[in-house]
Formats: sequence, structure tokens, C-alpha cells
Amino acid sequence: MDLASVNEELAEIDGQIGDILRVLQNGFQKLEKIKDANRRSRQLEELTDKMRDCKRLIKDFERVSKAEAEHTDPATAKMLHDRKQSMIKELNSYVALKKQQASENKRIDLFDGPSAEDGFGEENVLLASNMTNQQLMDQGNQLMDETDQAIARSKQTVQETVNVGTETAAALKAQTEQMSRVVNELDSIHFSIKKASQLVKEIGRQVNSSNSFFTSLANYVLIYYQFF
Repeated sequence: MDLASVNEELAEIDGQIGDILRVLQNGFQKLEKIKDANRRSRQLEELTDKMRDCKRLIKDFERVSKAEAEHTDPATAKMLHDRKQSMIKELNSYVALKKQQASENKRIDLFDGPSAEDGFGEENVLLASNMTNQQLMDQGNQLMDETDQAIARSKQTVQETVNVGTETAAALKAQTEQMSRVVNELDSIHFSIKKASQLVKEIGRQVNSSNSFFTSLANYVLIYYQFF
């Protein structure tokens, strides 16, 4: 049955889904021939975007077909349902294939050395595929040990940085306390100088007072001798 005779919107969506499914088929066929891990990753990302678009269109197809099924005959409704299930099944097959390819791509990355442009990319792929499970596990354990060592070195560097920061903070605190003591000593000296200044002024007043007394006494004596 021609979908255009049932619903033009459904026919348009079905055509878009069909185009994407063909792109996915061709894309995964090309992916089998790509040996470079970076190119495979980019290809998988593009195919993943296409699968997202296909999933969105299938949801649109389901929405429109449900609305159409409310006022159509059972045979047509069943045809729409089967068509939707067929598209979902095909999309799920590409999703499973994408997961498989992603897993294989990680396996290639594990043993990836020089780039494919240097002529060693395919050799690394063959090397990984020819290794036994035990060799793969040993290689993986070695990589994990190297990663643990790198993490340990990073932690040590962080701890050393923290220690330096702590020592610097302690030195600054000691300098601050020392400056505080110097300020207190300066305040004490200033107070002592002020008190000494007041004392000198008081002595000066007393000396002036004494000089006046002796001057008055001398004048009195002179006057006394003038009369006697």
C-alpha cells in the first residue's frame, strides 16, 4: 500500500527515514575499511548523529500514524504499525553495530602507536587482533599500572604544593606576629618619651621657681644692708 494514499505527512517522514537508513548502511560499510582510530571515531560520531535523527523521525512517524489509525481501517492501521516496527528493528541493528565498532575502536586505541600516515596503523591493528586474551590482559594491566604511577606522581606533586603553601602561611604568620611586637614596642617607646618630656618640663618649672626664690632673697639682703 502506498503511504502517500494514506497520509502525505507519513509518506514524507517515511522517505526521510529511508534516506537516513541508507546513509547508515553505506557509512558502516565504509567504516570497515577505515584503519585509523581517529578517522573511525569521527565516522562513528557522524553515524551516531544520523541515528539520533532517525530515532526522532520514527517518533514523529509513530505520532502521526496513531492519529491516522483512529479513523482508518484495521488493515491500514496494522500496516502502519508493522512499518514502524520494521524501521525500529533496522535502526536497532545499526545501534548494536555502532556499539560493536566503538568497542573495537577502543581496542585499536589501546595498541595505537605511530599514525597510519607513517605506515604502521594497519600493522598495529593486526598486532592487536593476533594477540591472545592473556596478552591483551597483560598489556591492559601494564597500562593501568602506568596510569596508577602517573596518578601517584600527581598526588605527590599536589601534596608538595600544599606543604609549601603551609610553610609559607606559617612564615607569614610569624612575620605578622613579629611586626605586631615591633609596633607594641614603638608604642611603649613613644609613651616613655612623652613621659620623659613631661618630666623635663616639670624640672624646668621647678628650676625657674627656685631661681626666682633666690633672686628675691638676694634683693632682700641687699635692702637690709642698705638700712643697717
